[in-house]
Amino acid sequence: MSESRTALSWSEAIREARARLAQAGVASPRTDADLLAMHVSGLSRTRLLIANGVPAQTLRAYRDLVQRRIDRQPLQHLTGTAAFWKGELAVGPGVFVPRPETELLVEWALGVIADIDSPLIIDACAGSGAIAWALAGERPDATIWAVEADPDAFEWLEHNLKGTTATGLCADATEFTTLSDLDGQVDLVVSNPPYVPETVEVSPEVLADPTMAVFAAHEGMAVINDLTFRAHQWLRPGGWFGCEHDDSHVRAVPALWRAVGFVEVTDHEDLAGRSRFTTGGLSPHTSTDEETPHL
Repeated sequence: MSESRTALSWSEAIREARARLAQAGVASPRTDADLLAMHVSGLSRTRLLIANGVPAQTLRAYRDLVQRRIDRQPLQHLTGTAAFWKGELAVGPGVFVPRPETELLVEWALGVIADIDSPLIIDACAGSGAIAWALAGERPDATIWAVEADPDAFEWLEHNLKGTTATGLCADATEFTTLSDLDGQVDLVVSNPPYVPETVEVSPEVLADPTMAVFAAHEGMAVINDLTFRAHQWLRPGGWFGCEHDDSHVRAVPALWRAVGFVEVTDHEDLAGRSRFTTGGLSPHTSTDEETPHL
């Protein structure tokens, strides 16, 4: 027996959802209402515009998802995917949802390895594997290690990296024993580590991400501090390091990197003009026998 249909068209159902989301203060009510409708119906935006008679069970499921979004469950948790780079990643409770701003770090990374044949890359604090996944798609000749310490997040990472040339490793990227056999050989280290200061108030959607993937001690610098020294050891002379950070770290991160010995240290802004990530490299003349300085 076919499912009974309501008198409501998809256009009307979506209009109702947009109004409810906007009234609740959700930041992007039109986009969220549309994407949830596409998810629950399996229809494209164009088909939704002309589809009449929403099935009753589907309408109930749609309104339930809209309510959960009003309750500030992340949109990506409701759909099970997050748009990133040129595709979608599987995400859900237990893993940090990748943000579009991280694509800026991917763009920079692709630029610095453009002339390197078969580059060796480490994605540290990899979470869902977003950066490693994007780089593997663009550079299938690369050897890429995606390192993530949280077992729950690592399950999502392994799922996302299936079928790519990237390899996942469940380990603490800041430990000096992690991938120590690669010390002095790596072309590129990239990272979107935990960096939000513990005293900062964040949105309910951010609170849905794993705490250990968002917040860090020492005013948000704890993981970045350790990772800076680890990256310095991993990199070969002429290698590069790119790391996201809080906009309050606009001076602290570059200062730390210069003190450790990175050169050409540059802070990069996102599209909103906020300090977003810092990049730097090792001098091509750096001796691989030099010890990483300790501050």
